[in-house]
Amino acid sequence: IKEKMTLDESSSSSKAPTIHHVTVSAPTNIACVKYWGKASIPLNTPINDSVSITLQQRDLKAVTTASCSTAFETDELWLNGAKVSLDGNRRFYNCLNGVRALGKKKLEGKVHVSSYNTFPTAAGLASSAAGYAALVYAFKELFDAVEEYEGQLSTIARQGSGSACRSLYGGFVAWRKGSDPYTEGKDSMAVQIAPETHWPEIRALILVVSDAKKDTSSTKGMSTSVATSKLLAHRASQIVPERMEQIEKAFLAKDFEAFGRITMMDSNQFHATCLDTYPPIFYMNDISKSIISLVHKYNDLYGEIRAAYTFDAGPNAVLYTLEKYQVEILAFMLKCFPSSIGDDFVSNSELAKQASECELKPELLEFVQVAEEGDVKKIYCTESGPGPQRLDDGLCLIDLETGLNKYSP
Repeated sequence: IKEKMTLDESSSSSKAPTIHHVTVSAPTNIACVKYWGKASIPLNTPINDSVSITLQQRDLKAVTTASCSTAFETDELWLNGAKVSLDGNRRFYNCLNGVRALGKKKLEGKVHVSSYNTFPTAAGLASSAAGYAALVYAFKELFDAVEEYEGQLSTIARQGSGSACRSLYGGFVAWRKGSDPYTEGKDSMAVQIAPETHWPEIRALILVVSDAKKDTSSTKGMSTSVATSKLLAHRASQIVPERMEQIEKAFLAKDFEAFGRITMMDSNQFHATCLDTYPPIFYMNDISKSIISLVHKYNDLYGEIRAAYTFDAGPNAVLYTLEKYQVEILAFMLKCFPSSIGDDFVSNSELAKQASECELKPELLEFVQVAEEGDVKKIYCTESGPGPQRLDDGLCLIDLETGLNKYSP
């Protein structure tokens, strides 16, 4: 960019071109009934419905600035401070072109986008869901896009990352697979089942077992599973439809026993399909399996489901529970997975303090087999939250004089 630019919307033709810009944040979501397998690769539609809880953005979110100017010579993208090539990036351009076509603001020029995650990328914590939801929402705000039918923006986000469509809404959100290919994916969209205010007592503890990029990407894993796993085909056609109906009913009724049971069973079956894939895919590790065992022992002790685990395509555990059990479960996990890194280990310092003062039942302590330091790297304590938010212009990640990224990790 050879000349400096100005924010002055009323600048004359003799002045440098305007940089139009918006900054937004978007949440991640963790599925309770999993999406695994594409019906159409070009349209990025799934072979089954799925449903998830959108998480609060306090700790886990993507922040994105989208800008547009006639002074920009090429489209540019920076992720977590590093420049990323857009050559052949179909996902990015599907989102850009799809939203731009709906815009009331007909802005000319190329776009510059800077985005970062506040949590590990590609480690099985749905970073791509937050990232593409933020991208679509940023373009929506930048171009003042208006949907032609309800849920249309989610069909665009889906083309970036499938689960991103669910991150456009808060609370409990389903992704309907649609009747593709007859509709060209137009009815493969996200639908909010209940807002985040419906069941405010829901909590989530996220145990980061590994913050490394996973060995098998979700995209590669799905295509291999679809091609080789007969269990996956049976799951999609015979198991998931009934499960979706049951879990939506349970959530609306605030029935944690049913909600938790279905969530755990679906997580187990998802990973069973990964094992049934040829060659098999291993997303969980021994620490993941030990967390599963501890949750079942905890629930068995009380004779009811008070905690429910779920694992996406990675080893990190998400434990859903209710507010009244959160401190005890956190205390139990801290006994099993101690850390010496101090205040940063648990995201919520007040909950960490309460957990440290919590007196666990002797029967629970019998289950404790202390893991090695570092087996769990961090614990996030969070809850259900809203969809994307527009942020203050002061949080812009693009330098408004040069048009370049100014974010540094």
